[in-house]
Amino acid sequence: MSLLFIGIDPNTGDKQSPTVWVDQDKQEFVFQGWKPSTELEAECAQFEVPGHAKGIPDGEAVVRIPAHMVSMIREACDALERANV
Repeated sequence: MSLLFIGIDPNTGDKQSPTVWVDQDKQEFVFQGWKPSTELEAECAQFEVPGHAKGIPDGEAVVRIPAHMVSMIREACDALERANV
């Protein structure tokens, strides 16, 4: 795996660490975030849209990322786009 570190939430201190990476080999975003509350996870699992059944499949997870990390997410998008050029 070829992980490119993009950034870590500067507001979380030493005990928490929402983080953004890019997997350059697989062309994927990798996010580390907070586990959602049971209520939020249940709410997410109730969504049903075309091509997507209700529930959260095994091997998938819901994570929370602070909105103020949007610049890091944009940087991750840019990194993947540059790799595709």
